[in-house]
Amino acid sequence: MCAGAVVMSAPTPTPQAHETHGASATVMSAPHPPPDPIAPALLSWREHSGRKDLPWQREPTPYRVWVSEIMLQQTQVAVVIPYFERFLARLPTVLDLAGIAEDELMALWSGLGYYARARHLHRAARQIRDQHGGIVPTQIESLLTLPGIGRSTAGAILSLALDQRHPILDGNVKRVLARVFGITGWPGQTAVSARLWTLAEQHTPETQVAAYNQGMMDLGATVCTRRAPACERCPLADRCVAHQTERQHELPTPRPRRPLPERRTLMLLIVDPAGEVLLQRRPGTGIWGGLWSLPELDPSADPSDWCLTRLGRLPRRVEMGLSRRHTFSHFQLMIDLAVVHLDAAATRAGDDPGLRWLGRQALADIGLPTPVKAILESHQQGLPQPSGDVQ
Repeated sequence: MCAGAVVMSAPTPTPQAHETHGASATVMSAPHPPPDPIAPALLSWREHSGRKDLPWQREPTPYRVWVSEIMLQQTQVAVVIPYFERFLARLPTVLDLAGIAEDELMALWSGLGYYARARHLHRAARQIRDQHGGIVPTQIESLLTLPGIGRSTAGAILSLALDQRHPILDGNVKRVLARVFGITGWPGQTAVSARLWTLAEQHTPETQVAAYNQGMMDLGATVCTRRAPACERCPLADRCVAHQTERQHELPTPRPRRPLPERRTLMLLIVDPAGEVLLQRRPGTGIWGGLWSLPELDPSADPSDWCLTRLGRLPRRVEMGLSRRHTFSHFQLMIDLAVVHLDAAATRAGDDPGLRWLGRQALADIGLPTPVKAILESHQQGLPQPSGDVQ
């Protein structure tokens, strides 16, 4: 990206210069346009090189853009597309989303990860139904009161669906702005985020806002990429500080890295004589919140004691399977597995709403954490439970 650029100094950070979820936020008014705007070059590039046929672009209503923006958080476009299409086929309106049962919603979301996003979507849809007449708000102040919607997401919804003038600052846009203007420091820091928001405000044009914001995201996703930026194809290359100083791989400054801590758990794969598997609903908050999963114990606990206490019977046989690792963004989870065989159905589980026996077909209809789904699929196929990573 760029030759002959001058590092810009940002104005003093203003309040609420970072993403805020589900709370009222102060939205900064637009500064005066910069003397050398990037919009003309970017819009010209997008006309011939931008992405124009993504599923949420074909009918960019506030609802469809909202769903896509939430799915795209921490997730690549290619992964999101089939989930988005399946989601919208089942839930074409915000009222459909508000009315769906949580188990069915989690089944639609299963595999996308970051399940709090789905819970926030659900809560926000119900808030829209109850407080906004089932219509997604078109004022940014109202959008910012909804769970899971921060400033950048709200700006994307209103600019991409309605062409309202609001800047955005997702990961792709942060990377483009940090490189073009030579902004050092991890973007997660408040002061750095404030500088980037100021630049985003200054360079968002008064017209063609949807095209500009989509173009910024496209540029970051397809040209100004994290590891191998194609500077020779960049429309901003003649002004990019990172390109001029050969610092493309240094900017934006990465988050300070710390070794991921490790946690360990023991999961019980409990099978009755009919081949049904016992699942336990996880708490509504935290990792895999609200999903059905395998019962979990402290690694030192005895599976037989748990079966006697919770199911009223001892198992016929307990086999220790091999361990596997699942990596989260902030820790690694080592999963030890105990395969527990019962010699008769445990009727006591029916008295506990947090426990369910499910057969092979029913397992496909509920949301399951990725490693649990992998364990169950291996079991159903009669395969040995392997050791290794489950992503």
